[in-house]
Amino acid sequence: MRLRALLDTDALGLRLLGGEGELDRTVRGVMTTDLKDPSRYLSGGELVLTGLAWRHDAGDSEPFVRILAGAGVTALAAGEAELGDIPDDLVVACARHRLPLFAVNESVAFATITEHVVRQVSGERAGDLAAVVERHRRMMTSGPAGGGPDVVLDLLGTDLDLRAWVLSPAGRPVAGSKLSGGALPADIRAELAAAHLAAVRTGRRGPHRVTVGPATYSLFPVRSPGRAAGGSRDVRESVLSDWLLAVEADAGDWPEERLDLLQGVTQLIAVERDRRDAARTVRRRLAQEVLELVQAGAAPAEIAARLRVAAPVLLPGLGAAPHWQVVVARVEWDGGEIEGGPAAQALLEEILVDPLATGPEHSDRIAVAHTGAEAVALVPLPAVSSDEDGPEPGLHADTLLASVREPLSAGLNDDGRLTIGVSAAVHSAEGLRGALEEARHARRVAAARPGRVCAAGHQELASHVLLLPFVPDDVRRAFTARLLDPLREYDGRHRAELIPTLEAFLDCDGSWTRCAARLHLHVNTLRYRVGRIEQLTGRDLSRLEDKLDFFLALRMS
Repeated sequence: MRLRALLDTDALGLRLLGGEGELDRTVRGVMTTDLKDPSRYLSGGELVLTGLAWRHDAGDSEPFVRILAGAGVTALAAGEAELGDIPDDLVVACARHRLPLFAVNESVAFATITEHVVRQVSGERAGDLAAVVERHRRMMTSGPAGGGPDVVLDLLGTDLDLRAWVLSPAGRPVAGSKLSGGALPADIRAELAAAHLAAVRTGRRGPHRVTVGPATYSLFPVRSPGRAAGGSRDVRESVLSDWLLAVEADAGDWPEERLDLLQGVTQLIAVERDRRDAARTVRRRLAQEVLELVQAGAAPAEIAARLRVAAPVLLPGLGAAPHWQVVVARVEWDGGEIEGGPAAQALLEEILVDPLATGPEHSDRIAVAHTGAEAVALVPLPAVSSDEDGPEPGLHADTLLASVREPLSAGLNDDGRLTIGVSAAVHSAEGLRGALEEARHARRVAAARPGRVCAAGHQELASHVLLLPFVPDDVRRAFTARLLDPLREYDGRHRAELIPTLEAFLDCDGSWTRCAARLHLHVNTLRYRVGRIEQLTGRDLSRLEDKLDFFLALRMS
């Protein structure tokens, strides 16, 4: 509403004392105060009501009005009940700062004016929607890092009673209001993300409404400022990388002002998204440098030197040199005219996040590079203590996509595919080239399967695959090292002679008595050694396939 409409309402008892040329100003809210400095409670656009209790002498008017004008207040209305006539020094100060000034007749209660303004500005509540957007803007831009999306969602909760969350396209929680009752359950996040991506692929304009269980959610796309809604670029270029704002409410009957508010909030969150992308620049560059060295066949010493630079950035405070895993991903669209590398890079940065990670930046240990349609992630793993036996921890292809397959399939629709390959962990720079080729080959195994979202790991590169002529030598060497290195390391620490035992056991066709006799061991001692071999490698020497794998690995070593 405009100031002119207030002046024309006789029941409000307002009399204009100054600012005749400013009556087209918009009133977005109302506030009553007698504080000398009410700036912390102002967000701009208010009609300020005051009883003048803050004024003790003529010198108080100038600083009070200067504060109101600086906060973007629309007008000041002063009550006549306290002092009778409005002091001239207040009239002069308002004229100096071009702040319209009204006198309020002593017979009119401030509550009457407040109720009228609230009813005119918003028919549903006393919240000032445009002022909330402005408060969001100030919070997000205050300080070097801004307030962050959590602050924005807190304001939505306190000002509009809206429970809201920011989700990644894979359904990962990015931010949530303290008033939102905690994080959404994983199954609900996945369903919301899938519904959002499916709606985006249809080209329908948001917000998109979806009912999950008893609740209805409105889903607002969070698009990068460079990719405004309705742009000419193909939606497939950004559908798998843009965040979404999920609000637990049905926006179908919202007034235009509230929809505009939420669209403004998504723009602020998009700025935060771009800030986080910028913060990933160093990690992306490190991954790109290592990848280029590995692909160029650089000396292991040169790669190791670059890894020593990368380790403190990717694993701050770890101390011990980490092991590494390589993950390769490709996003491919029908027709092949859209480059899938950037989308694959953004997806890997979301998919590889540790769900138990804490801190403001959940992906601060994920380094992903991309070339063409392929994205390559260099994932550091804490080094296993030399006193620990058994398989090393790391990523597993069979669980990597479990929680994100549903939403990503919806985003890929009928014309896109995501395939991922995961290498084994390597202990040094020498193994990175083999790990990269191993991950690429595992991805090709995944690409041969049906489905929109597929992954394969190094465990699926079985011995019969290694006999195929197109398998790179680096993959063969990586397979051999993965199978035999745990045994060699154990022999080096404990002098257990597991490798000679394995060779004799295979030469004797798995015969316990013949092998024990050849090695001059008791059968129980042989059984203990074979059990240790199986424990360290995760294989079963009673299975023909595992025996064949060991046989080929020993022949190629």
